[in-house]
Amino acid sequence: MTEPLLLSATQISTYDGDLLLTRASGFYFSRAERLFLVTSGHVVLDEASKHFPSRIEIELHLDAVNLTRSTGWSMPLYRDGKSLWRQGADSGGEIDVAVLEIERAALPEGALFRAFTPEHLQDSLDEIEVGSPLLIVGFPLGFHDTLHHLAVVRQAAIASSFGLRFQGQGYFLTDARTHRGTSGAPVVLRDRTVHGDAELPWKLLGVHSARMDMKTRDLFEDETLGLNCAWYADILMTLTEPEPDSPSAA
Repeated sequence: MTEPLLLSATQISTYDGDLLLTRASGFYFSRAERLFLVTSGHVVLDEASKHFPSRIEIELHLDAVNLTRSTGWSMPLYRDGKSLWRQGADSGGEIDVAVLEIERAALPEGALFRAFTPEHLQDSLDEIEVGSPLLIVGFPLGFHDTLHHLAVVRQAAIASSFGLRFQGQGYFLTDARTHRGTSGAPVVLRDRTVHGDAELPWKLLGVHSARMDMKTRDLFEDETLGLNCAWYADILMTLTEPEPDSPSAA
């Protein structure tokens, strides 16, 4: 059995019908009895780059002992012309995080994964210090353990004041080497208050979105900043709220 953290992330492939468009990262989030796939908003829709997938496919493990057994599982992004994912906004504007509910009953038998929960979210932003070491769990450029179908992790650090939303936006900065394909990856901090046999002894701090750079950077003289945007994970509590007319909202 591998580390549960690696089973919390999954590679996402976006499709327009049967045409493969892009690959990205995502992770599982569970609230009450409901299960969600979390990724970046631009993974499911990006008008600027004319990225309009009709469905996504995730890779699911099927055997806790033999991790080489997996299957692709398709999820539609639209039904009756309406989008199935939820994306939010705050006082700073649109947030680049999307959630898509997974029908637990429809999952293949033996589907193996680990999900973050509201208990993994950080209550107080002021308790996290700048420079704190992080991990980003994803699929950079689609790279991963193709035999066991597992993500890889990149080391990172908090690069801006975690208690202040950077430039008034709903994200903080991380210092890490990242690539395309990492969009939607969970950004986690080891939870030193958890002891014993906790499956996921991590704080879910954010959702990796994109690299940040300076438009005025001299491409020949200056290296890239190596900084990234990570949207605060507390937005998941808003995005996973039951719909007003749903049975779970009663």
